[in-house]
Amino acid sequence: MTFHFEIHTPSHLFFNGEVLSVVLTIADGDMEIQAGHCICTAPVKTGLLRIKNDEGVWKLAFIAEGILEVTGHKTVILSEAAEWGNEIDRDRALKARDDALEMLGKGLMKFETESASASLKRAEGRLKVWEMENKKD
Repeated sequence: MTFHFEIHTPSHLFFNGEVLSVVLTIADGDMEIQAGHCICTAPVKTGLLRIKNDEGVWKLAFIAEGILEVTGHKTVILSEAAEWGNEIDRDRALKARDDALEMLGKGLMKFETESASASLKRAEGRLKVWEMENKKD
């Protein structure tokens, strides 16, 4: 049985369709959502998102922090960013990771450290999804 699933980012509607399952990471750990899931709201953690489409095929995506809302008629994620695994620019993610690590090594103010830590999590999340997508060969 399918359910309606949407992912919104500040710049666009990333995904909109019927799915069989969604697996993502929330504050308490990994969560799988299927049709008939209880109504809930939860913070989404940066990392891997798996979507099982209505044909039973799993797709991988990177998802940045956001909020998940499961209602009786649809499931929605509002996220800072989302990218399909095959759309991730590995070189850009590597540079972002290196830049964040450099910033963290400088002993910065708290808000700068938090920003660099968030950048590092996003870069590492993208790299993980890229690696998973590219080892399917």
